[in-house]
Amino acid sequence: MRTDLVSEPGDPNRPNEDFAGVGLPACGQGGCVVVLDGVTPPRGGTGCLHSVPWFTTRLGGTLTELTVSRQDLTLSEVLSRAIGRTAEAHAHTCELSHPRTPQATVALARWSAETVEYLVLSDSALLLQGPDGTVTPVLDDRLARLPRSALATDALVDATLRNKEGGFFTAAADPSVAARAVAGTLPRRAVRALAALTDGATRWTEKFREGDWPALFDVVAKEGARSLVDRVRGLEAADREARAYLGRGKTHDDATVVHVEL
Repeated sequence: MRTDLVSEPGDPNRPNEDFAGVGLPACGQGGCVVVLDGVTPPRGGTGCLHSVPWFTTRLGGTLTELTVSRQDLTLSEVLSRAIGRTAEAHAHTCELSHPRTPQATVALARWSAETVEYLVLSDSALLLQGPDGTVTPVLDDRLARLPRSALATDALVDATLRNKEGGFFTAAADPSVAARAVAGTLPRRAVRALAALTDGATRWTEKFREGDWPALFDVVAKEGARSLVDRVRGLEAADREARAYLGRGKTHDDATVVHVEL
């Protein structure tokens, strides 16, 4: 097995709100990848004393531990328990029912000698490459399917769309959202390699339209995770003044790429 991981903040003067981890059990069989994209809150309170990096570090660390140690749990069950455990860590000090309480998107994969399990919640992405080179994206596209007019104001998103039926779901303080994730299992022989990415890295495909998912995977596999992030940064810099690509709220975003050859 070979891994390649890059996680870079969008602004060097601000902390990286992404989390990335690779877990390998002591027995030497199998492993996992955990990637989280912390949701940057809009201006205004969140009801929480803690930062988004605090939250993603707590949730990501718990996910890594449970994904490796609790092979008897499905990934949806792992996510549910990790959200619950993280919520317990600050329930006594923070208003966890606030719609802007710290939260994150999730891309999670676990493999054994027999299977590869996957889970995606919100707009991080997981790409699975088969033995014939075919790349299959695993996406939770609920946010992308919402009309742009529905995302016009932060207040409207918080009131009617965030972690609501008919809207989109993130890992925040409610363990039940784990059941909303896109999840499944494949035979180990059906997956040769995989990549987990936050939307700061998938901009290359989703915002800038430089290539499709197989082309993005090809860049990572052949040139490395750093190359993809550098390409995105170049595109962002070129677009800083023109702002030609609609739907991009930040000039630069935290970008994380993890590539694993099984």
